[in-house]
Amino acid sequence: QVQLVESGGGLVQPGGSLRLSCAPSGDSRSFNVMGWYRQAPGKQRELVADITSGGSTNYADSVKGRFTIARDNAKNTVYLQMNSLNPEDTAVYYCYADRIRSPMKWIYWGQGTQVTVSL
Repeated sequence: QVQLVESGGGLVQPGGSLRLSCAPSGDSRSFNVMGWYRQAPGKQRELVADITSGGSTNYADSVKGRFTIARDNAKNTVYLQMNSLNPEDTAVYYCYADRIRSPMKWIYWGQGTQVTVSL
């Protein structure tokens, strides 16, 4: 069973930065798409950013220009560099990864890491 392990969340002041990391535990097989979602209290889970194995990226409009997603395929790890954080970025951030063997698709989620932006 693949487990995605996230790290790097925490409390930061507005305007600050955090870097999230996510890697699988106990599984070295590669993923297709890896990314990050977030869920704020009372809101639905939303895509923050994702990246394909080839390096193509996709960002939510609300984070463009502030967040950068990257991955290290050799380490099967995905990163999210978050700059210029504001209170609206406060949420639980979930790592996401999938594998495809057409027509089958496997989806994996991390347990989430809390990001709080506050004075």
